[in-house]
Amino acid sequence: MQTVSCPGCGAPLEFKSHASVMAVCDFCRTVVVKDADAVRDLGKMAAVLEDYSPIQIGTSGRYGERAFTVVGRIQLRWSGGIWNEWYLLFGDGGNGWLGDSAGRYVITLQRALEVGWPVFEAIQPGREMETGAGRYIAAERRSARCIAGQGELPFRVGAGWEARVADFRRGSDFVTLDYSDGDRPALYAGAAVTLEQMGCQLLRDDEAIKASAGKYRGRVESLSCPQCGTAIAYLPGITASLVCQACRAQLDAATPVVQVLAKGEEAGRTPLTLPLGSTGQVNGRETRVLGALVRADDEGNRWTEYLLHGGGRAGFSWLIESDGEWWRAEGMDEWPAEAGAVAVRHDRVAFTKLYDYPARTEQVLGAFYWKAQAGDTVRVAEYQHGPVRLSSELSDEEFTWSRSSRVAYDQVRLWFKLPAAQGGATGAGAPARVTRTGRFLLWLVLLNLVPLVLHFSGAAPWVLVGLLALALPPSFIGKDRQ
Repeated sequence: MQTVSCPGCGAPLEFKSHASVMAVCDFCRTVVVKDADAVRDLGKMAAVLEDYSPIQIGTSGRYGERAFTVVGRIQLRWSGGIWNEWYLLFGDGGNGWLGDSAGRYVITLQRALEVGWPVFEAIQPGREMETGAGRYIAAERRSARCIAGQGELPFRVGAGWEARVADFRRGSDFVTLDYSDGDRPALYAGAAVTLEQMGCQLLRDDEAIKASAGKYRGRVESLSCPQCGTAIAYLPGITASLVCQACRAQLDAATPVVQVLAKGEEAGRTPLTLPLGSTGQVNGRETRVLGALVRADDEGNRWTEYLLHGGGRAGFSWLIESDGEWWRAEGMDEWPAEAGAVAVRHDRVAFTKLYDYPARTEQVLGAFYWKAQAGDTVRVAEYQHGPVRLSSELSDEEFTWSRSSRVAYDQVRLWFKLPAAQGGATGAGAPARVTRTGRFLLWLVLLNLVPLVLHFSGAAPWVLVGLLALALPPSFIGKDRQ
């Protein structure tokens, strides 16, 4: 460990790692560069936007058999939002990175780059490609800019520094190719992890997170729409894109001041079973409904996807409402292995392909951790084994997998204390269908009662027809894909 005096304010500044070449003073935000036996002032670095991450400088944990401590952070912003890269110092003197995006984590260590790596512009999400560390599936490609830094770092970086990175996955294995310094990338390899797997200590608790989240340069962001004044429930520091539920203005919340990106359009709006901003107890944890996407496929089927946040370490999840049925979905850290055109394998089980279709976002309301907007289109593929479904979504910039399971509407109603009349027994959209079917069956029964009253023996065949009609309609009522 080396201790120096900050050239800006004189405060003591520690370099815990000999590999670190710069640090940001916690007191005056001066960027201090270590040069031989002296230090130099490279100007000021913007303060980080405090978010809902439980990680902080000083957090410790283990990756495999190696203990680490978090000693620095850079915060990056791209068109889809903000994420953190935490700089790790291992007990054996090595270093690495902990990627932290929307409650999902990956640890990577720098490795030697072998032949066969792709050109940045040629990387296509969803394709299996040679990375210089083996063949992986391209997950995303993005260009981002550093907006803030904290602690010590192994290279010189300042506000405006541009990062060009591409991420690849294979099962739980993870590879990043960093093209920030030129056409030949730096290779970082590792795996998706959870806080529990890392055994993290000195994490921020929920109260500390709530007290600081959204503080940017000393103040808390407003929760009011700048265009109409409507209160919007969102997570400062994580939900970077907002759409006002009242005036439908598109807002940018990933800046010091929430800004209007586009005026909302007057349009019809789909009624929401789960009100935005409402909270419920999901599996014993307070969970908030942040946003809702109304999407449709190429056959006209429509469904609503609700973005949920469980607070603290719980991260994001989804509730999907489709044709009176409900599904709960979460992103997957361990991706399935391709097993052919009609199935994939996950957890040693084959999931059979059900559907493959384009999904277009028709309406966007509330807050999201990426820039969600009407007109966004992705390619969806769904696979099923028993009651579990796996779904992939492919866009020009990203390829993702999620896992979902069916949830009874009564359970959703209990979670969020919804009135029994809202959505009926199975969910929004079901009551009208049940009513139409019920009227049809009632008409058949009454029709068959006429001959029964006039002449019972001759009416027997009609009675059988009526009973058969009671059993057949459910099989003729098709279920749209989820």
